[in-house]
This record gives sequence, structure tokens and C-alpha cells, in this order.
Amino acid sequence: MRRIVFTSFLLAAFFSNAQQSLTLEDCYALANKNYPIAKQIELLQQKSDYEVNALQTGKLPKIDLVAQGSYQNQVTTIPNPILKPLNKDQYRANFDVNQLIYNGGLIDANTKLKEAQTKTQQQQVEVSLYQIKTRINQLYFSILLLQERKEILVSKQDQLVSKIKEVKSGIQYGAILPASEKVLEAENLKIKQQLSEIQFDKKRLFENLSSLTYTYVPETTTLQKPILIADETSQNNRPELKYFELQDQQIEASKIVISKNNLPKINAFGIAGYGNPGLNMVDNSYQPILMVGLRANWNVFDWNKSKAEKDALTVSADIVATEKETFLLNNSLQLQEMGNEIKKSEEIIKTDTEIIGLREYVEKSANAQLKNGVITTSEYLVEFTNLYEAKTNQKLHEIQLALAKANYQVVKGN
Repeated sequence: MRRIVFTSFLLAAFFSNAQQSLTLEDCYALANKNYPIAKQIELLQQKSDYEVNALQTGKLPKIDLVAQGSYQNQVTTIPNPILKPLNKDQYRANFDVNQLIYNGGLIDANTKLKEAQTKTQQQQVEVSLYQIKTRINQLYFSILLLQERKEILVSKQDQLVSKIKEVKSGIQYGAILPASEKVLEAENLKIKQQLSEIQFDKKRLFENLSSLTYTYVPETTTLQKPILIADETSQNNRPELKYFELQDQQIEASKIVISKNNLPKINAFGIAGYGNPGLNMVDNSYQPILMVGLRANWNVFDWNKSKAEKDALTVSADIVATEKETFLLNNSLQLQEMGNEIKKSEEIIKTDTEIIGLREYVEKSANAQLKNGVITTSEYLVEFTNLYEAKTNQKLHEIQLALAKANYQVVKGN
């Protein structure tokens, strides 16, 4: 938590002193680095390293210290007057040493399985992080739209203020009615209201963007409009596809472990100690104990347990295949829908340019008529507002097109 706060402090200082702009890729990178779940990638690797180290200790000698004391009510007796009967109390302390010699590579197979499991889990985190991109897109382009609207409103306000000055001059010379100025002043106040709304909306959206990227992004930051291309021929690089691939690799690694479980296992062992009696049971005294040897075991028949486990893994692989197929189908439908949205927006923007051209012509004509007293200020204001509504619509459609392209890239995994 202290690290996040410190990082946020440094980034805040950076934004305030050096950089007043932010790109869409910057937001992606900040989310991938700072979002809480991103820490799991490193933590999963640390966990895997510990578990692999624990597995590898299976290749090292195992040493046990065994101490035993016992009493029994009967002992083996030999009908020989020369031999003393065995003690009913017996004592023994020794070291048992076992060294793995051969187990068919089971430890290495389990190590590879653990590594495959870790990669799958890490990729699952990548999938979760990737899904944040769509939310970032929505916030980013919403702020961009507010930036564009603000620019248009400021331009509209500047022109309106200039028009108010003209009207005031006309009123002084009696060419225009005094009420005409009030109409324009009311429209100017309306623009101020809209600018105030934009400011509060931007503040809210920047706060949401800061929360999503886990980085303080001041509301004075200018978001750069990205240049995006919706390439339909590019390869699908969604992280889910790699996740399905890693799941298949994990299943194959599990099958190898099952196969290794049925191979022979050979261990060397040694016993060194001291006891009464020793290895010579008829010697009723404390004697040193020393024994070395090899031990082999092989489960030659497991009642088809391994086969059943492999069959279950095969079914799991089939399940992964159906999940992948379903994902690709849904992904294809999303791309098709977004492709249509992009084409629609492109066509609308072409018409927007024509509409603005016509609205500018009408506004200039109305302006001339206003100066000549042919129309009222209210009538001129209608055409003036229509012009800027057309400009606003064009910017809205441009942002919608950019958002559609950004979402297309996210869905395609580019």
C-alpha cells in the first residue's frame, strides 16, 4: 500500500511539472502495472519457485534419526544351556538413510507440471487485466468527447460574445431592438452552464480513470486522440487463446506424471546405529548396527487407475476445446458487430461534413439578414445553434468511431 501511495505521489508530481497529456496506451500500461490483481503474476511465480524447490529436494538423501525402546512379555528361547535368554527389554538408536536412484523422472515431471500450472494461472491473471481495457476505453473516450465539446462551446461562446458586441452597437444606433441583446445574453449564460457541467463531468470521469489505473491523473490532463486502425486481416492475439493453449499443455504434463507414477522406483538405503540386541539377535549386549542395500518397488497392476485418470484428462481437454470454440464464435460475432459500427460511423461522418457546410452557409446568410434587420435575433440564434449542434454531432460521431476502433482492437487482441 505504501508503494502504491509513493508511486502515485511521484506520478502526480510528474504530471504537474512535466507532462500535461496522456495517451490511451499510457492508461493501459498504468492499469497493467498498478491494478491490484497484477501483483498476482509475481506472487504466483514466487509460490511456484518455492514449490519446485520443495519437489527437487526429493532427489536429496533423506536422513531420519530413529530411537526405540520396548518391552515384551516373551522372547525367542533356544533350548541351549550355554546361551543366555534374550532380554525382554530392548533398545535401539540408529540413522536411516534413503537415497533415490531412479523413479522414472517423476520429480522432473512433477516440476514441469507445476511450472505449467503456474503459467496457466498467470495467464488467467493476464486475461482479467486485459478485460480492464474495455472499461478504460469507455472512460478515456468519454473524457475526449467532453474535451471536444468544451472546445466547440468555447468557440461558440467567443463568436456569441462578438455577436453581442455587434448587437449592442446596433441598439445604440436604433437599428436593433434592445430585447435582442437579452436573447444573446441568455444563450451565453446557457453556454456557461454547459461548460460548468462539462467541468464537473470531467472531474468525475478523471477520478474514475485514476481509480482504474491506480494512478492519480489530474483533471487538467489533456488526453491525446489516438490514431487507430481496425485491421480485419490481423491475427487474433487475445490472451484467452494463450490461456486455452496453456491449459492443454498443463493437461499433457499431468498425463506424463500419471505415466511416470507406474514406473519402477529404486532407492539405496543404509542404517547405522547402536542397540541391544544388535543385528545378532542371540548376542544379549549392546552392539553397533550397520546395514546397506537397494530397494526396488514396481506397481505392476493398479486396477486401471492410471487409465481412468488419463481418460478424465482427455475429457478435460475436450472441455477446453469447446470453451475455446465458444470463445472464438462469440469473439467473431463481436468483431462483426463492431466492424459494422465502424462502417456506420464512417458514413455518418461523411454526411456531417456536408451538413456543417450547409449550416455555415445558412448561418452567414442569417447573420447578414440580422445586420440588415430582416430577421430577429431569436431567428438568427436558431441557425447559429443549429451550426454548432452540427459541429458537436460531428465530434460525437468521430469519438464514437475512435471508440469503436479501440474496442475492435481490444476484441481482436491487437
